[in-house]
Amino acid sequence: MNKPIARRQFLGASLATGAVATAAGLGLIKPQLAFADNVAGWPAKAFDAKLLKDAMSDSIGKTDIPVSPKVKLTAPTIAENGAAVPVTIEVDSPTTADDFIAAVYLFVDHNPTPLASQFTFTPASGQAYIQQRIKMAQTDNVRVVAKTNKGVLMASAPREVKVTIGGCGG
Repeated sequence: MNKPIARRQFLGASLATGAVATAAGLGLIKPQLAFADNVAGWPAKAFDAKLLKDAMSDSIGKTDIPVSPKVKLTAPTIAENGAAVPVTIEVDSPTTADDFIAAVYLFVDHNPTPLASQFTFTPASGQAYIQQRIKMAQTDNVRVVAKTNKGVLMASAPREVKVTIGGCGG
């Protein structure tokens, strides 16, 4: 059972919170800006690329990846809202200490930034399975590339998703 907070404790906590907010408002406390390119290991160049070939080269080092039935991409044929297109990625691959999927990359061919997301895995992650919603600017191809810990690359077949409204392009 939770013990009720005493009036003095409440007032003290409120005053402390107010003091911090006031100091921040006066500019006495300055938050440090966090940019993606400042984070160790963050592939800023790949996420900033404007063309699919550049995004693929900067993230995985190549543009021609063989299609494999092991990489499964599920996406709707028609997305009624380009701002939230549901996709599911599943890679049928063993997950052992010596053999596992190390990374999965999701690309949208002509989006303003074609690399939509990147996921990293370890053997402790279990199966490479992802569900997410992505933004699409227009009707376009969506594709996935999976990379094993040994550097083997395999891709899904591109899947066209028709976007009817919304999207990140307006």
